[in-house]
Amino acid sequence: MRKLKTKIIWRLEALIYDIVSLFFSLLPFSFVSGLGAIIFKVIGPVTNKNKIVRTGLMIAFPEKSKEEINNLVSKQWDSIGRTFAEFPVSHKIKIIDNKNISVNGLSKAIKNTPALFISGHFSNWEIILSLLIETKLPVQITYRKLNNPFIDSRIRKQREKNGARFLIQKSGQTSARNLLKALKNKQSIAMLNDQKFNQGISVPFFGVNAMTSQGFVRLALKTNLPLLPVIVTRKKSKFTINFYEPINLIRTKNKSLDVENGVIQINEFIEDRIRENPDQWFWAHRRWPNLLYE
Repeated sequence: MRKLKTKIIWRLEALIYDIVSLFFSLLPFSFVSGLGAIIFKVIGPVTNKNKIVRTGLMIAFPEKSKEEINNLVSKQWDSIGRTFAEFPVSHKIKIIDNKNISVNGLSKAIKNTPALFISGHFSNWEIILSLLIETKLPVQITYRKLNNPFIDSRIRKQREKNGARFLIQKSGQTSARNLLKALKNKQSIAMLNDQKFNQGISVPFFGVNAMTSQGFVRLALKTNLPLLPVIVTRKKSKFTINFYEPINLIRTKNKSLDVENGVIQINEFIEDRIRENPDQWFWAHRRWPNLLYE
């Protein structure tokens, strides 16, 4: 009975997703983005996710006043609304030579490939995927299934429409084999490495320990491929994509310590980018231990 109820809920969520996607696909990108911001700034604060957003901001920025946190929460729903609304029409976007999208450091990054591209859930992170595909770089995109298999299937199809053809599961033996195969074929790999990963290691994030994936650091240490950060930020429906200098991992004779230090380096990089644009990171998930959100 419980499984049936869950399946019905999943089906309803998928139906809503289809209706919203169809409606948004008929509208101009900038209009869709603004409409998403308006809708989410109304409905976001009354959902159970609002407490998660607010708590995360308070953990990361204990020095900020209640008024400052409230302002960031409002801006967060603006950013989330734009990102979710933009997704169904993201296939319309061409990145290169787009007057609404600035790209910095791409040529230098391409010269360093094959590489391990690392990013986080900033602004509309799908824009980075579109750029990597548009440049014709041979790249594999790591991917973790959503709980709702019907929406997961739709999102995969949308990404394929954008040009993505090879999505690897983020965990499991199949993922490891696919990653090693991609590297053997001189392909780059891209990964979002900023969310909670229960199979990872506990390291500081804004001064509070959080479970973080160690897979990319292990790959970088094993293959000596450059670890290239890339982040996208926005001003409404205009975007800036920045490729940064490689993260230079510390190598000693202690493999476990090297991995831990590397994960900390990535967390520190993500922290710095969040401090620059705190409203544009995706706060609507439990990045830290669940007890801190109760």
